[in-house]
Amino acid sequence: MTFDNSKTIINFRIKLFFATVGAIVWIALAYLIKLIKFPLLGVGDGIWTLVIIVIWLMIAFIPMIFNYQYVYYSDEGENLVFRFFNAGIVGGKKNSIEIYKPGFAGYQISEKYFGLSSYLTLFQKTVHGTAKFPPVYISALTKDQKEKLIRSLSSYGSKK
Repeated sequence: MTFDNSKTIINFRIKLFFATVGAIVWIALAYLIKLIKFPLLGVGDGIWTLVIIVIWLMIAFIPMIFNYQYVYYSDEGENLVFRFFNAGIVGGKKNSIEIYKPGFAGYQISEKYFGLSSYLTLFQKTVHGTAKFPPVYISALTKDQKEKLIRSLSSYGSKK
């Protein structure tokens, strides 16, 4: 089984693009061209600008706060393969984890922020004991993708 959450990540990027364009258009129309007359709906230009900036900040930084990551997973072949990177404004380092299936020692799913951010920790058997990999944040996976991932990982090792 192979899947990724590229559609979710692209959706976040499109929302950020439109929010950025909207904020720039607002600033151009309200302050540079002075096409919008204030008060608009009984509210001044400063309040409208503040609301638009807060909305933009939420759209821009929520993926960073909850550590949304692009995640590619494959269990085809001899290895379990994870490829992932941060999906916020500033893309992060691209990471890859490949675990030989007979050496897979299990996994652990942890949550933060009342379940809004969740991450997967993978374990591998080594000569010196059990190795722990850095977390793979699975917050941006859909419910169906999370279920498939857990089902697949459970068939190769136990939950810790």
